[in-house]
Amino acid sequence: MAPAQARDLDLLTRQFKALSDPNRLRIVDRLRGGERCVCDLQDLLDAGQSLLSFHLKTLKDAGLVADRRAGRWSYYRVNGDALAVLASVLGELSNTAHGRTWKPVCCS
Repeated sequence: MAPAQARDLDLLTRQFKALSDPNRLRIVDRLRGGERCVCDLQDLLDAGQSLLSFHLKTLKDAGLVADRRAGRWSYYRVNGDALAVLASVLGELSNTAHGRTWKPVCCS
């Protein structure tokens, strides 16, 4: 894993926290198929617009989704670059955990 100062650990923390909610995972999963109107996402949560807006804002603030306005509708899409960074971080952690790249830096 790259040195901590080379990564935005606060951003990574917000992103992992955003993905820790089942409703937000459902939203990201639905957006894998491409951009969706907010009206197409409302059935996912079986709840009101305010709850959906809260979850979309959390994902957007974490940089995991982006939106655009067209008239009175908002359209959301996955930020593939952000998810690729998360996948890379998890891959590096997995490699380290399996002893593939770990080298002791002290206590030799």
